[in-house]
Amino acid sequence: MGTSRAWAAEAIATVERDAVITPLREVKLPPDWGVRLHLKDESAQPSGSVKHRLLGAAYADALASGQITEDTTVVMATAGPAAVAGAHFARLIGVEFMTVVPRSTKPEKIAAIEAVGGRCHPYHPPAAIYQEAQRLAADGGGFYLDHFAAAARVMDWRGDREHHIGAEIVAQLGRPPAWIVTGAGTGATSGTIGRFLRYRGYRTRLAVADPENSAYFPGWASGAPDYATGMPSRIEGIGRPRMEPGFLASAIDLVVPVPDAAAVGALTHLRSLAGITAGGSTGACLWAAWRLIDRMLSEGESGDVVVVMGDAGAAPGLDGTAYAEAVERFLTTGRLETP
Repeated sequence: MGTSRAWAAEAIATVERDAVITPLREVKLPPDWGVRLHLKDESAQPSGSVKHRLLGAAYADALASGQITEDTTVVMATAGPAAVAGAHFARLIGVEFMTVVPRSTKPEKIAAIEAVGGRCHPYHPPAAIYQEAQRLAADGGGFYLDHFAAAARVMDWRGDREHHIGAEIVAQLGRPPAWIVTGAGTGATSGTIGRFLRYRGYRTRLAVADPENSAYFPGWASGAPDYATGMPSRIEGIGRPRMEPGFLASAIDLVVPVPDAAAVGALTHLRSLAGITAGGSTGACLWAAWRLIDRMLSEGESGDVVVVMGDAGAAPGLDGTAYAEAVERFLTTGRLETP
């Protein structure tokens, strides 16, 4: 037991050391607006996305609970950035990692998981990958890491510890922003930030950008905690077909529905304006931010708007030209006209 606990303590320390304060990158706006736009660049995390924070917390929790030991195989059910982060932490502490992915998963996604030491188990139908992951973990004596369930309980929302995203933003700005905009997949980031803002008494408002087919906007707007669309999001990392346990609707000030093409257009414009390449979730958050900035200007507000840049991944192959052009006109006229 002593050896096992010593290993767990060292593994936890290793996981908790594997974090960075990610940069805050300003996107220049007309100076007379009195509004400043920033990107909290989570692609700088060691595993490349905002999911790094959640998976680090989930691993530390499972290690402290004795659910992950030296001989454990960690099993997940996802093909996205969370799987990359899960495989990264498994390799870091020296345990095996496997994730169940839909059979239709693109080769480049599988390659990204395998590049950090993970194994992929393709399965069909996609809706059954969670049950398959649970079965594999049970049959092999492994641990099923349910990151959707973990999102509701493992994250530090008080900001008492180092590397809390909300505390980092406030420290880097030197003041609380007017708005923080993030997406929601598991709901971990929005729940963590929302509770942190209220705990600290900041007047900062929290907005969540929600793509097409997701249950979060209609569930939030209607107050229905069991709302479901049954349809998958096309924007990787955000949007869910059902309300997940980690999505804390009461901690969110505004959920902004974002057309998928608007996310693509916002990314296209970001590349031309600032030379920054980001993933589809960032595009959705950025379009929501443009809408908020438009509202701030019309209401005579000033302040900082911070967008959580989830990763530097790809966006769906949609035509976002009309939305990119709308943003470009907005920077000239100060009025955002939605296509």
